Amino acid sequence: MKASHHIAVLPGDGIGREVMDAAAQVLHAAGARAGIGFELDTRPAGAQHYLDSGVALPDETLAVCERADAILFGAMGLPHVRGSDGTEIIPQLDLRFHFDLYAGVRPIRTFRGLRTPLSDPRAQQIDLVLVRENTEGLFYARGRGDARRDAQGRTVEVFDTMRITRHGTDRICAFAFELAQRRAERLGRAGRVTNVDKANVFESMAFFREVFEDVASRHPAIGADSAYVDAMALNLVLKPWSYDVLVTENMFGDILSDLIAALVGGMGMAPSADLGERHGLFQPAHGTAPDIAGQGKANPTAMILSAAMMLDWLAERHGDARLGDAARGIERAVEAVFAGGAVLPFEFGGGDGTRAITEAVLERLRHA
Repeated sequence: MKASHHIAVLPGDGIGREVMDAAAQVLHAAGARAGIGFELDTRPAGAQHYLDSGVALPDETLAVCERADAILFGAMGLPHVRGSDGTEIIPQLDLRFHFDLYAGVRPIRTFRGLRTPLSDPRAQQIDLVLVRENTEGLFYARGRGDARRDAQGRTVEVFDTMRITRHGTDRICAFAFELAQRRAERLGRAGRVTNVDKANVFESMAFFREVFEDVASRHPAIGADSAYVDAMALNLVLKPWSYDVLVTENMFGDILSDLIAALVGGMGMAPSADLGERHGLFQPAHGTAPDIAGQGKANPTAMILSAAMMLDWLAERHGDARLGDAARGIERAVEAVFAGGAVLPFEFGGGDGTRAITEAVLERLRHA
């Protein structure tokens, strides 16, 4: 077991820097209680760095990420900073493809003490995970768009091509079933994986479903079903408490992950992980929120819970139960802070921002 872990830290842009500082404080506090140290190696990347240097993701930053035990990522991108093709500067996608971080994991659950937008009391039971294939789907077309122009040089049509492979679909579906199995054991309930596609329209999606069903046959102890993405968008609002693990293509996952965050109050409550065979990147699901950057209003909960996800991943990789205990400590501290009414984030109608929430979590950790 390692006494210290090397973590590549990429704060990024906007509120990414603010919430990263909060997570670093909580990580050090939880590590100290568990007897584990963390070397946080902060490196530049992002849209602002691109404006300053002409490079969004420096080679040295990439090299540090390669060597690190894990990557802790804030938020990157600014709406006014775009490349020559008109798209935003978003190095997180470069990292996903470079390290083959094929599994985007987006857990969502409600917290006692925080209201939800849904009035049905069963909304307090929301506890699901969206698993998003990160390296294929429609996002595969990034940087590969085929723009057709007329005689005057005007763009008249653009083709972005979706890519679905058996290898990519099989491994993301297998990941989802294995996750559902672990959740079933932990929560003491039957596990279920729901495939989300558009198999009634696209051949690529019919193929995705075919592979999903093949993987499901290899996991008979876990329930399996499928739904079209439009029907799923409806049902996630009507009855989100009925779902366990969802697995889907890249673009659908990108959209639905925002929807499920809204069900529990907003993006400030939505942690995430991008996982591959060798590397793991952990970040809040929210963006840089330039409209509130520098005002101290950002909710750091998603970033703090992403750090807890990192500890769980490290615990499994290194066989170190102390890391898992530290993760549970962070989660319990966050739960207690909200359940006890100690703080109420701005997006829930309160007036507590980054500092107040961070200090409340740290106080809970100190007296756990």
